[in-house]
Amino acid sequence: MTRKSSNKSLRKANASKMDEFYTQLTDIENEIKYYKDQFRDKVVFCNCDDPKESNFIKYFSMNFEHLGLKKLIATHYKDADLFTHEQPYKLEYSGDRNGNRMPDSNEFITEMIGTGDFRSQECIELLKEADIVVTNPPFSLFREYVAQLVEFKKKFLIMGNQNAITYKEIFKLIKENQMWLGQSLNGRNILFQIPDYYESYYKIIDGKKYAFPKGVVWFTNLDVPKRSEELVLYKKYTKEEYLRYDNYDAINVDRTEQIPLDYTGTMGVPITFLHKYNPDQFEIIDGLNRYTILDVAGLNKNAMKNHLHMTEINGKSTYFRILIRNKKVRR
Repeated sequence: MTRKSSNKSLRKANASKMDEFYTQLTDIENEIKYYKDQFRDKVVFCNCDDPKESNFIKYFSMNFEHLGLKKLIATHYKDADLFTHEQPYKLEYSGDRNGNRMPDSNEFITEMIGTGDFRSQECIELLKEADIVVTNPPFSLFREYVAQLVEFKKKFLIMGNQNAITYKEIFKLIKENQMWLGQSLNGRNILFQIPDYYESYYKIIDGKKYAFPKGVVWFTNLDVPKRSEELVLYKKYTKEEYLRYDNYDAINVDRTEQIPLDYTGTMGVPITFLHKYNPDQFEIIDGLNRYTILDVAGLNKNAMKNHLHMTEINGKSTYFRILIRNKKVRR
């Protein structure tokens, strides 16, 4: 992909999706506190963040010594057609020099050659230097963004929409334990500051516009405390309560807390299950939506050939389901 087409694609995404959201400092603090020991002596890259405005930069610069960071890098994106008074710029910060615990523009911030697009060669070279990537990337480019992190084998802690779990590319990483959900948020709706020129907004606070997008989660491949916590189960399986799918050999479970403690077979659970997922307790087999099985485990060829609804129960379709087995139950 050339830089020109890359920029064009990003402009189109920004225009259509309006996904420029600025994360609040409290939401950053509430998540990163669970990973502090994993940042020591690491280079952190925030590659979708304006160094002069981003709360990610504010957090990492103010906690640079406390976290024991080696270096903080950030890049600012600006559309090539909007290069009027200011070029995109980058930050490379290696610690405080004057006691203000903040990067000073004249010491740490320099202009970039290109637009600051995370897919540009300039940003990729910075990515290669990084140990951990932390940011809130454009939701409309989430698949492409994650694919780049995987390609370069980077540790990451990034925000995204909970529905991204159902993307085939993202679900495959979750199934293979290359990516999982973070500790906080759990799909809550949270406030994000948005640009003043956005016409649609949730509310105005102190003269600034805010959006309230649904189902925001953290995605990461860093160690998360809750992944080692075992889910307490209390219900027992009965044929009457746990109905089977019409076209797939599994029972349906509508809520995570209703997973039967004694069932040995395959179960379809909602995507919110991942907030309680412990890979030592459960095995993720596949993902099931109305028409397809994401990784074709246990494929019902006749149902697929005739486009039958895979999550249908007594003729009525349910939402996307994650297919799991309980490892703790003897078969």
